[in-house]
Amino acid sequence: MNNQPQEYYTPYQLKFPIEIEKIIETTDPVYAFCEVMNHIDLSKYLTTEDRRTGRPRYEEETLLKVILFAFMENGYESLRKIEKLCKTDIRFMWLLQDNPPPSHSTIGNFMNNVLNRKIDEIFADINSYIFTVENVDLNHVYIDGTKIEANANKYSWVWKKSCEKNRLKVFARITELLGEMNEKISSFCVKFGIREEYAIEYLEQIQQQYVKLCGFDPETAIRGRGHHKTIEQRHYDKLSEYISRLKKYAEHIKICGDERNSYSKTDHDATFMRMKKDYMGNDQLLPGYNIQLGVCDEYIAVFDVKQYASDMECFKPLIEKFNQIYEKYPEYPVADAGYGSFNNYLYCEEHGMKKYMKFTMYEKESKDKNIEMIHTEQ
Repeated sequence: MNNQPQEYYTPYQLKFPIEIEKIIETTDPVYAFCEVMNHIDLSKYLTTEDRRTGRPRYEEETLLKVILFAFMENGYESLRKIEKLCKTDIRFMWLLQDNPPPSHSTIGNFMNNVLNRKIDEIFADINSYIFTVENVDLNHVYIDGTKIEANANKYSWVWKKSCEKNRLKVFARITELLGEMNEKISSFCVKFGIREEYAIEYLEQIQQQYVKLCGFDPETAIRGRGHHKTIEQRHYDKLSEYISRLKKYAEHIKICGDERNSYSKTDHDATFMRMKKDYMGNDQLLPGYNIQLGVCDEYIAVFDVKQYASDMECFKPLIEKFNQIYEKYPEYPVADAGYGSFNNYLYCEEHGMKKYMKFTMYEKESKDKNIEMIHTEQ
């Protein structure tokens, strides 16, 4: 019998210091992040009421700091990755203090229910403190944008012009169908009005009147292949098909709105546009968004997300958002030729801004010798 004592341990023992700050380097950005967040009143953005039933609410101020720091360090970050960072990254443990690591569902609920509509105000408060400390010049704004592909199916496009063209074709077929229906009900001294365009409500009324005049019951109609349909049923089925197609086209046009010509079926907010990275190599339009940024002294002062493919249309909304945040217009809005247009020049003139945007043909006119000769002769 072996009387030697057994040692119940492994060479990998967890050793954790009492002060976590000793591990984190003094140059780590988490300290600068905490300094900024501690000078901002976060209570006005968070939920104050207490729950009467269920589990206690997670501390939202700590949760907000964890989310903002994760996105600051890694750009876009998934919820499960943030949950993992809270369990493995020493900096996130320091931000949590004595709070347990939040789950990905807790982070998601907080972002959707609390943080979703208040992120612009938090961004403005953070910039207000930083710009005051760093004495940032808000008179010079450097504007640029980029197109980012949406997380949507690239073959799910809907074109507004195609819907409008197909709707006109349906109107022509409806006119032909109403002519046949008028011949059928001519014995009743009733005639349906012929128009160039038809409202859906008007066609539904015609369908109801036609059923009453002909004595046709849609519920007892014969369906399926191999059955002989009456003339009344054929007229009824055709009109029903046309009405459903008009409803579909009307829904597509409504989603597109007045300011864009396309959208994606899997992401209604995305617009089809050309991207800088054409990995298909066929100049294909892809669903995406136009991200606009305004930078002051290397700090992002304003941002905006638009559905316009052209940068010209994004200039006014971006400057108006800048004015809404800082209550002033920049004196020198600097942008490339993609923003130069007559309307944008007039807009700058009306609000006391200098015109620091090149026009579209600036590069060609400045290098073309023939154009220079014409200007000199004039």
